[in-house]
Amino acid sequence: MSSNYLEFKFKIEPLQPASEILVAELGYLGFESFVEEEDGITAYIPAEEYEDDLLAGVHILQSEDFEITYSKGEIEQVNWNEEWEKNFSPIMVDDICSVRAPFHPEPDVEYDIVIEPKMSFGTGHHATTHMMIQHILKNDWNDKAVLDMGCGTGVLAILASLKGAKFVDAIDIDNWCYQNTLENVGRNDCDNINVEEGGAELLQDKKYDMILANINRNILLRDLPIYLDCLNKGGDLFLSGFYEEDIPVIKEACTKLGLTYIEHFERSNWVAVKFSA
Repeated sequence: MSSNYLEFKFKIEPLQPASEILVAELGYLGFESFVEEEDGITAYIPAEEYEDDLLAGVHILQSEDFEITYSKGEIEQVNWNEEWEKNFSPIMVDDICSVRAPFHPEPDVEYDIVIEPKMSFGTGHHATTHMMIQHILKNDWNDKAVLDMGCGTGVLAILASLKGAKFVDAIDIDNWCYQNTLENVGRNDCDNINVEEGGAELLQDKKYDMILANINRNILLRDLPIYLDCLNKGGDLFLSGFYEEDIPVIKEACTKLGLTYIEHFERSNWVAVKFSA
């Protein structure tokens, strides 16, 4: 193994879902570990595996929907397991739900979700995931048909299942997220979660009582009519992945579709909004 690693610091705007897509693409190219930052991600690859044109095939770097810049540096070899155990801290939401790694002690909480900390996306560290967990904790999911759209690591789907959902469809367009959700669903013994790889095209003829969509503003605005077609009368729609200043445009789009604004949470200028049909 190479004695040194290359460190790439990516600055990303907007952060989601570009961060997860970028991590997935970099993973295919040999990058071994990723750290979530406030404004992007830091990625590491053994120096001997890097070639100057390696990033040319990373499609999201050419996307017009995101602004992504990066810098490169060289560091000494890192013991990644040691680093994760040192830096990955368990998440506690409202003293009711924890999201932790297998090496963390089991807490005395009502809902304990265990995931492998291969990266911190979708674990609760990000404000949007944290707030969506708060929405799930606050609402009744017993015997509900649920959709987790853009499921990431599957944390929201798992919590909905633990809260009594009849079944959950967890969907993500990214293969890494699909694979990781499958892994985490199995780890948490949630046998009523169906995991699929794809986008809104998978929602044809589907019906749900509750829909969770933690993606980004543009994708949400584009796919809102599809979500509405899938939402049973009286059902709830939870949206996140956008900023507080985006609420008016989201509200306007939802109101035109006949949805009613209920409430929202705010955390570090990110928001998670609840609407009802």
